[in-house]
Amino acid sequence: MDPFFVKAIQLILSLSILIVLHELGHFIPAKLFKTRVEKFYLFFDVKFSLFKKKIGETTYGIGWLPLGGYVKISGMIDESMDKEQMAKPPEPWEFRSKPTWQRLIIMLGGVTVNIILGFLIYTLILFNYGRDFVTPETMPDGFAVHESFKEMGFQDGDQILKVNGEPFENVTDINKYLLLRDVTTVEVLHQNGSTETISVPEDIGMTNFKAGILEPFVPLVNPVIDVVAPDSPAEKAGLQKEDRIVFVNGEETNFWHEFTQKVKSSTDEPVSLVVERNGEIINFDIKPDENNVIGVAPLLNFDVVHKKYTLWESITQGSSFGYDILRDYVAQFKYVFTQEGATQVGGFGAIGNLFPDTWDWYSFWMTTAFISIILAFMNILPIPALDGGHVVFLLYEMVSGRKPNEKVMEYAQMIGFFILIALVLFANGNDVYRWLFG
Repeated sequence: MDPFFVKAIQLILSLSILIVLHELGHFIPAKLFKTRVEKFYLFFDVKFSLFKKKIGETTYGIGWLPLGGYVKISGMIDESMDKEQMAKPPEPWEFRSKPTWQRLIIMLGGVTVNIILGFLIYTLILFNYGRDFVTPETMPDGFAVHESFKEMGFQDGDQILKVNGEPFENVTDINKYLLLRDVTTVEVLHQNGSTETISVPEDIGMTNFKAGILEPFVPLVNPVIDVVAPDSPAEKAGLQKEDRIVFVNGEETNFWHEFTQKVKSSTDEPVSLVVERNGEIINFDIKPDENNVIGVAPLLNFDVVHKKYTLWESITQGSSFGYDILRDYVAQFKYVFTQEGATQVGGFGAIGNLFPDTWDWYSFWMTTAFISIILAFMNILPIPALDGGHVVFLLYEMVSGRKPNEKVMEYAQMIGFFILIALVLFANGNDVYRWLFG
C-alpha cells in the first residue's frame, strides 16, 4: 500500500480513538450529574452527517469533516451558539443550572481522559515492549560535536557521562535535553581518558534553535550503509547494504555525519558518491529527494541496551515517561513564538508524518500516546471555544461568586472560534507550503 494511505489510515484511526475518548470525558460526568447531552459526534457534521442515530435524549453520529468532535450539552454556550435555547429560562437538566463544581468537572473531563490515556498507553508499551537505551559504555566512540560546542570545550569522540551532576541514562537524549531542559553542566569523557565538567550557557536551547543547530551531538558512526529505503533515490541509483562511502563530491568521508551534511547541503544538485563494495570502487551520481536525503541508514557501531519492566515498574516508568513528554512539549512551546518556530508549525500533514510509512503497532501506539498528551495541553489553553476557556470562566465564577455575563461569554466564544480557525488555517497552510516548495 502507498505510504501516504498507510499514514492517513493510522492518523484517522488514532484521532478517532482519541476524540471519542476525549468526548466521553465530558459525556460521562455530564450524565452522572443528570445533565442532558443532545449530541455526541465523532468529527463535525456541518450541514449533514455520515451516520446518526438517536438513543434516548442523545443523538450519536459521525460527521464528514475530520477536524475533531464534540458533545452538545444543553444550556451551555459552545460552538453551536444556540441563542434560542439560552434565551429561555434555565431547566434543571441544563449545564447552566448545575453547581459550579459539577460544571468544572464536566469541562475538565476531556483533558483528564487524554492525560490518563497517554500515561496508560506508555505504561502498556513499556510493559509489553520494554525500552531501549544507549549508555556511555555501549557507545565507546562517542559523539561528533558541532563546531559551536567545541568552543565550549567539547571534543569529537566525547562520551556523555552526567548532565547537571546526574548520571545520564540514555546518551542519545542529549540533544533533546539541551533544547528543552535546563542544562547547566555536562560531564564528558574525552578520548584521551580525561573527564571534564563543562558549563553550558543558560540560553543554549534558544541559541541553538535560532541557529538551526538541533543536533549538536551526533553519534560517531562509520560511513557504511546498513539500510537502503525502497523506492528511494539510493535504491534507484543502485546503492546496496554494506557499501562503504569513501568520497562525497570529491571530499574524503570518514564518518556518517560528514556524508549526511554534504548531502543536505547539495541544494538540489546531484551528489557524487564514491563507494567501496567488496574491494571494488564504484561511482554514483544521485539526486536527493525533496527533503535533501537519498534514503540510506548507517550500520551502527554501538550497542543498544534493552530493558524489560514488571507491571509495577511499567506503571511508575510509564507515568514518568508521560510526564516528561508533557513537560518537553510545554517547554518547546516557547519556540513557536519565534520567527523560526512559526514556520515549523504544522497541521494534519505534520501530525500524519509522525506515523511510519509501514504499519507498526509499537510506533502507532507511541504516536497515539504523544498526540493524546498534545490534545490535553492544547485543550486546556485559556482560549475561548476550548475547554480551557470554559474553565477560566468557571474559575472566575467560583472566585467572584457570580456568573460571567452571557453576552460576554457569547462574544468570547465567537472570538475564540475565529482564533482557532485562523490557527488551523495557518498550521495546515504551512503543511501545504512545505509540500509545494520543500
